[in-house]
Amino acid sequence: MSDKNREGKRTAREKLAVEREKQKSADKRRRALIVGGAVVAVLGLAAVIGVVAANAGKDDDSEASGPVVAPSGAQGKDGLAIPVGKDSAKSTLTVWEDFRCPACKSFETAYRPVIHELTNAGELKVEYHLVTLIDGNMRGTGSRNAANAAACAQDAGKFPAYHDVVFDNQPPEVDDAFADNAKLIELAGKVDGLDTPAFRTCVEKGTHNGWVAKSHHAFNKGGFSGTPTVLFDGKNIYQDRTMTPAKLKQMVQEANKE
Repeated sequence: MSDKNREGKRTAREKLAVEREKQKSADKRRRALIVGGAVVAVLGLAAVIGVVAANAGKDDDSEASGPVVAPSGAQGKDGLAIPVGKDSAKSTLTVWEDFRCPACKSFETAYRPVIHELTNAGELKVEYHLVTLIDGNMRGTGSRNAANAAACAQDAGKFPAYHDVVFDNQPPEVDDAFADNAKLIELAGKVDGLDTPAFRTCVEKGTHNGWVAKSHHAFNKGGFSGTPTVLFDGKNIYQDRTMTPAKLKQMVQEANKE
């Protein structure tokens, strides 16, 4: 065999060896990519599961706030409404309120006289739902604590009077004064017969905090845009710019004739 032929065969073998090494390297990279992709997929799935679990935990605020203890006489779906007025009333007004909400106080100031008139006359029943919107927006626990205290007042049969006193003494929106249970107990002194050991214990222990959280969750699920939300015959009448206390009274009286 000539030297030229030997050199040609050696060169061919060397090229073949190089190609084999390239192929091995490519196979290693491919396997690494497959394993890496699997790891990423697993981590991605874990992240998704984590997000779902986190959201599931946030979905029910009531559990984080303790057991759901509805106040005495609560009505409606899941016992989330505090009724004021006679059950025999033909018309019902549904009110979602936050004790820290300035707009809620404005509504109460303007409409309270006619609402009292209609409820006392047996023409209207009001179902109050208490929420904690301002606590979320401005930080704090005043909305929740005030709502819990109002539920405690309901246990004592003093909700309407205490409800009005709390709104009459509402602090500025940025002032979380209602976070102080001592302040809420002090306000109970303005309602005859409310400041009792039972009421104080209920306020200080946050007996109805879980119920308040559940009520706020229902508010969120209802898709309402803000407080107050005032519903009459399924319509949010507070959004009606032509609405007045006199018009509300007329609406109730006309509905009661049907």
